[in-house]
Amino acid sequence: MRALLKCVSMVVLACAAVGAQAQAQGSGAYPNKPIRIIAPFAPGGPVDIIARVVGQKMSEILGQPVIIDNRGGAGGNVGTVAVAKSPPDGYTVLVTSSAFAVNVSLFSNPGYDIDKDFALVANLASQPNILVVHPSLPVKTLPELVAYAKTHKLAFATPGSGTTPHLTGEAIYNLVLKLDLTAIHFRGAGPAVAGVVGGEPTVGSMALAAPLPQVKAGRLRALAVSSAKRLPQFPDVPTLSELGYPAFQDYTWVGMMVPAGTPPAIVARLNDAANKALHSADLKERLDAQAFEPAGGTPQQFADYLKTEVVKWGKVVKETGAKPD
Repeated sequence: MRALLKCVSMVVLACAAVGAQAQAQGSGAYPNKPIRIIAPFAPGGPVDIIARVVGQKMSEILGQPVIIDNRGGAGGNVGTVAVAKSPPDGYTVLVTSSAFAVNVSLFSNPGYDIDKDFALVANLASQPNILVVHPSLPVKTLPELVAYAKTHKLAFATPGSGTTPHLTGEAIYNLVLKLDLTAIHFRGAGPAVAGVVGGEPTVGSMALAAPLPQVKAGRLRALAVSSAKRLPQFPDVPTLSELGYPAFQDYTWVGMMVPAGTPPAIVARLNDAANKALHSADLKERLDAQAFEPAGGTPQQFADYLKTEVVKWGKVVKETGAKPD
């Protein structure tokens, strides 16, 4: 009888264990399947770069594949709206740029509400914008470009309407320098760089990551950067502040968020994985090589920063009269 009771007891305990495991999986022990990161810009730009390098490291930390899905269009709004409408289960994540903060002012209806449609995870990284020209243009400095543009009709490439490089270009070229350069919007930084390298157009304003190798190779010429200090990657390229425009300390940041209603425990899990990724030595080295400054921090810190960015770029949109493409 004792043997029989012991056997029954073992069966009951085994069934309970299996049931508990099934319940944990059924309740979404997170993560238990691949995570999709939607990057709402074309490959080759800062959003795509950060999504891939951080996503790869987060995959190692979380133990699940992280798939990058580039969905460009409408200055990032297409992919952003797709995430806003996704199930709030942590398996669809948005990695986007500062255009997220700009578009609420640039578009009458970007299709999303910053406060209602998203739960913020973390700010991931940032880098300054850079003003570049094609080497065929007979200018080597920003003052020389100013003189040249007064007698030649020029246009400048941007990675998309409403991106911070677009607004930096509008503000410096047209609002301050009065050059009347036409903005040519591409669907991402990669295509914008390719356009300037091909000479159509011959001027560009974009975040640093995409044009960096082309500048180093001599296929593009850098005139100025929007950082507070000169960059170690380009010690000979002056800042806009040095050139007499101290108001221009602009950065393109890349942040992570999920649909509103995502359980706080999942948001915390993603935030923890993102911070661990950003603090890993190998990832820091990769980011530094492409002139990114890792950020990280809490969702609340990201929320506080986002509020200041919405206000800042809202003023720039109003002052420049920028319109969506």
